[in-house]
Amino acid sequence: MLTEWNTRAQNRKFVASYSGGKDSSLALYQAMQMGEPVALIVMLEEQGLKSRSHGMSLGIIHAQTKAIGLPIYSASATWQDYENQFIQLLRKAQALGAESLVTGDIDLMAHAEWNQSVCDKSELSLCMPLWQRPRLDIVHEFIRLGFQSIIVTVNLNLGMTVEDLGQVLSLEYVDQLVARGIDPCGEAGEFHTTVIDGPIFKHPLSVVKGDILYHENYAFLPLELEHRDI
Repeated sequence: MLTEWNTRAQNRKFVASYSGGKDSSLALYQAMQMGEPVALIVMLEEQGLKSRSHGMSLGIIHAQTKAIGLPIYSASATWQDYENQFIQLLRKAQALGAESLVTGDIDLMAHAEWNQSVCDKSELSLCMPLWQRPRLDIVHEFIRLGFQSIIVTVNLNLGMTVEDLGQVLSLEYVDQLVARGIDPCGEAGEFHTTVIDGPIFKHPLSVVKGDILYHENYAFLPLELEHRDI
């Protein structure tokens, strides 16, 4: 069911909250069919070395935004000052003419309410192009549009395994996840992805896989850019 949240980038300039994963990438693509992007927002951890949401390296983040062709606004933040820092970035985007904020949220109301709150404080409209769409439909559209993404984080307590790391999100792999009882969008935090190519990219990212890291019930696959001799 369409809501106003799905379409508020129509004929508007917008800034997109970008995690580098599948949902924010598809939301950005959908919003680009409606309006004009002016910048991407990527929130960083306190040290400013990795993204807050997916733990991606600065190298990957900047390679993604360069391939997309949009300026990036970023800020390091603790969870305590996250909202204040985020709102400051929204106001920077307003100086470029942004009228809406685009996010990749699907159906978690607490996230939608937070997004609406920061938009209200910043006098921006909120657009969530994927809002209330069936999760399986979202993943299938993402893949059929030609996006390529790699599983880089798994929660070992939620049915994912170390062997899932490095898997490319394909229709066949999604079928396997569903058969295992895993949400194909990973909305409970089962997994995170890094997008390396797609219709919003001017060129694909060439990456190499690092050594798997572990923290509590999570396993991580670091990705770094492949450096080629010219």
